[in-house]
Amino acid sequence: MTGSYFARRISIRLAELENNAHLRKLTSVQGINLCSNDYLGLASDPRLKAATLEAMQTCDRMGGTGSRLLSGHAPAWNALEEEFAAFAGAEASLFFNSGFAANTGLFQALLGSDDLVFSDALNHASIIDGIRLSRARKIIYPHRDLNALEDLLRLHSNPQGGRVIVTESIFSMDGDHAPLVEIFQLAEQYGAQVIVDEAHATCTCGPGGRGLVAQHGLEAQCLAIVHTCGKALGSMGAFVCGSRTLVQLLLNCARSFIFSTALPPYVAGQVRAALRLAGLMDAERARLASLSARLRERLQAQEYDCGASRSQIVPLIVGSNEAALALASALEEAGFAVKAIRSPSVPPGTERLRLSVTALLSMREIDQFADAVASLSALGMAHG
Repeated sequence: MTGSYFARRISIRLAELENNAHLRKLTSVQGINLCSNDYLGLASDPRLKAATLEAMQTCDRMGGTGSRLLSGHAPAWNALEEEFAAFAGAEASLFFNSGFAANTGLFQALLGSDDLVFSDALNHASIIDGIRLSRARKIIYPHRDLNALEDLLRLHSNPQGGRVIVTESIFSMDGDHAPLVEIFQLAEQYGAQVIVDEAHATCTCGPGGRGLVAQHGLEAQCLAIVHTCGKALGSMGAFVCGSRTLVQLLLNCARSFIFSTALPPYVAGQVRAALRLAGLMDAERARLASLSARLRERLQAQEYDCGASRSQIVPLIVGSNEAALALASALEEAGFAVKAIRSPSVPPGTERLRLSVTALLSMREIDQFADAVASLSALGMAHG
């Protein structure tokens, strides 16, 4: 009876998703790629492939074999974490197997039920879930709304615990920047601390690709900075960067670190090589900015809403699930790899294509895409 109950529940849930056009499927990317987070093109860079092969050949095992607190540690991880801490402008860093694991581990280990977290309304799901695991009290402020944030900080004192403001630096769906300087000013004024997730800024902006926190010289003021390796670094995993005592706490208390099998030691060599390559890619970062600006310019000239994007993430907002799906399908047929982002992943009325620019694209391909959107718009297919 129990088995049939869950079988029915699963079938009903899947049918609901399909009826609402929310059923997801795994598909391979075909065509000119405008949905990749490989912002600098390192994932297919032959130099990174060669460095990874060398790391494989020189390491003593191909498996993690256990968590790093058991059998999975290797000296390569120490060297990588020291190098990444210097890159991030922090005392220390700790590597996690994914960005999701980094955020959930950070918040779960650092915060408790006595603490208050002020979280931007558009923060990533990993931040949301990490706060839930911490059992801290979450107060959501409207996206990038400094007046609302100040009102909430003024309203919610917390003599029994700490107060933390958490924000992404570049937001994953809108491509806009957090007002970091002003957020840090409010934190200092109201006795709070700040955590910044640099996932989409890591190696795409800032001095040497060190992100927006470094661009504003705020590294020393951060309680923690999260940098991911699966996007512009073309690799895998993520780092939490901060004080040595914070890293010691995470090593001892972050469940997503303690209870995860370590990645194989050659991955440390891959990430280390990617970091060194990315540090020399100022030309690619400039190219990425130029291509992104061109895409926004072309779409906005057609009176499309690209939000407040200032990065390589450019939303093409069409306003309904049906319009987003239809436009994505038509563009795929025209030879472009794009993905529709639908509610509830984004608020109703802001359904979109999340266009993700990489340095591998050409200006000609950006113009071809914009021309294809214009042609579909003329046919009445590109608006909700």
